[in-house]
Amino acid sequence: MTPELTKLNDRIKQKEFLLGVIGLGYVGLPLSLTFLRKDISVLGFDLDAKKIDMLHAGISYIKHIPSDELSGFVQQDKFSATADFSRLNEPDVLLICVPTPLTQTREPDMQFIEATAHAIAEVLRPGQMIILESTTYPGTTVELLLPILENSGLTAGKDFALAYSPEREDPGNPKYSTAVIPKVVGGINDQSTRLACDFYNTALQTVVEVSSTQAAEMSKLLENIFRSVNIALVNELKILCHRMGIDIWEVIRASSTKPFGFMPFYPGPGLGGHCIPIDPFYLTSKAREYDFPTKFIELAGEVNTAMPYYVIQRVMDALNHRKKSINGSRILLLGLAYKKDVDDPRESPSFKLIELLQEKGAEVLYNDPHIPTIPPVRKYSFNMDSTELTPKTLTDIDCVLLATDHSAYDYQFILDHADLIVDTRNAFNGLKGAAEKVVQA
Repeated sequence: MTPELTKLNDRIKQKEFLLGVIGLGYVGLPLSLTFLRKDISVLGFDLDAKKIDMLHAGISYIKHIPSDELSGFVQQDKFSATADFSRLNEPDVLLICVPTPLTQTREPDMQFIEATAHAIAEVLRPGQMIILESTTYPGTTVELLLPILENSGLTAGKDFALAYSPEREDPGNPKYSTAVIPKVVGGINDQSTRLACDFYNTALQTVVEVSSTQAAEMSKLLENIFRSVNIALVNELKILCHRMGIDIWEVIRASSTKPFGFMPFYPGPGLGGHCIPIDPFYLTSKAREYDFPTKFIELAGEVNTAMPYYVIQRVMDALNHRKKSINGSRILLLGLAYKKDVDDPRESPSFKLIELLQEKGAEVLYNDPHIPTIPPVRKYSFNMDSTELTPKTLTDIDCVLLATDHSAYDYQFILDHADLIVDTRNAFNGLKGAAEKVVQA
């Protein structure tokens, strides 16, 4: 190990290093807090000036990150944030937690990783460690990130350490916080792997070492492709069960009693979140370089992408049964977040549902107790505020469409006042009056 990396190793073991986190969103901010709780100072980087101002004021913009705790670290000068990327040479360890979206043609969009790499390369110094956490295709660290960083004149694995460790955040899950979720780590060489493992061991309970950055990158994709394929399977079975007059939810409950060989997945209106709708296509794109068609992945993507269209057809059929047209009907969509009890709308199928309803002439309102105003997102621009759930609101609506089954909803109250409900989450099952008013979708 070179003298510079030996010094870094000593600082990590003594927990006297400065951590830099690039991208203070749903991955970067929880990671920052996890290390702050272990008395490690953090300097955050983000291009969003509004986020920087809120953090300096000790205000969290993510629901499950407590503002009072964050404010305490700010007041102790343990945590600060900046939009000045010329300061990237200050931290000893840099975590890259920037978005990796898809282009309009479903190809990997690497612009944020590339821009971050160039910014680091401009000020990179010997003895730093760079770890990519953004989900991406196998080979990104060594094929894309490494050459850009070495434009600094420094050599990866010798002058600076370089590794990959996929984020495994599950927002809103009280059982699995960042600190207790095992961390997969792979470096470009033995020294980088060892340093990265030692670094994560300062704040996390379990570190899982793999042989390469490519193995670590692939492990993240496997996790999310596994979910995508199984969700597609149960979504397809849901459609079949509707035609056959079988309750898919009852079937899942029955199958779940098997103590081995079965894991329950649940249908819904489509996929949401930053990972599952996007990550499989990162591998699909990379596989083309090897002349390998990823049939299961692409088929799962087709099934899941089609689900919002199926849901809208169910809404149309339900209205038609009541001699109403979707054109001119007032539809109240419940739940904008991509999953229950979180304030994260990224890639939520609710956006597609709103778009499809509006295209068919419906007047659309929405309610989400965690998202009072629809934020701007990459694909959609809806200027809408959450509608209060009152008896009059529900009575005046032609159809309630449940997209996200938040725990905060009083489902019996909604059922008592609404005339028609299309339920994509089985949330109204068993409630008084459900048989007359609720249509499964």
